Amino acid sequence: MRSQRILAMIGIIGIALLLAFPLRSAVFSTIVVPLAYVFWLLGLAYHAVHQTIWWTVVLLLILYILLRSLSLKFKFKRRSRAGEEPIRGRVESLAGWIKKTERGMYFKWLFANRLGKVAHQILANRSMGERRSFFDPLTGPDWNPDPTVQSYLESGLQSSFADFPRKRRFFSPPLKTPLDHDLTEIVDYLESQVNNNK
Repeated sequence: MRSQRILAMIGIIGIALLLAFPLRSAVFSTIVVPLAYVFWLLGLAYHAVHQTIWWTVVLLLILYILLRSLSLKFKFKRRSRAGEEPIRGRVESLAGWIKKTERGMYFKWLFANRLGKVAHQILANRSMGERRSFFDPLTGPDWNPDPTVQSYLESGLQSSFADFPRKRRFFSPPLKTPLDHDLTEIVDYLESQVNNNK
């Protein structure tokens, strides 16, 4: 790849050199002369204005840049302090995740996945050192949830949000899935199982 770039550059330079001699007068009249004229006018303007004015303009420009950069830093610090979120406890965090389930199937599945991991951890704690996979069925001693609760937890743990249908049309009613179960019942069951572990 690097050798191809070098060959391309050599080719471009070679073509430029071949065209430089025949197009010398055209380049001189269309590029060199206008540029020289512009630089000559700029030189006249520079010498026509007193040096004190130029120094004043330069100092004002530096001062403006300095003040602008300092004000931006100050604003950024003030915004970052104001935008800091307060520390949220577990209950408040859980309430936030429940609220997010209203946004759509992905958030429903994400919350079900979290609760499924809690269920998996409860059963792993009861298995007395026996290793459990997330793909193992959620079964164990004293584990007897309602079939709909079991389906919810296993759907969150062992599937993806893409496995569940979405609304086909804007006005069509939402399709029922195992993830549409009452969350209070799920949380109550898991809480009872955690209490049984103690």
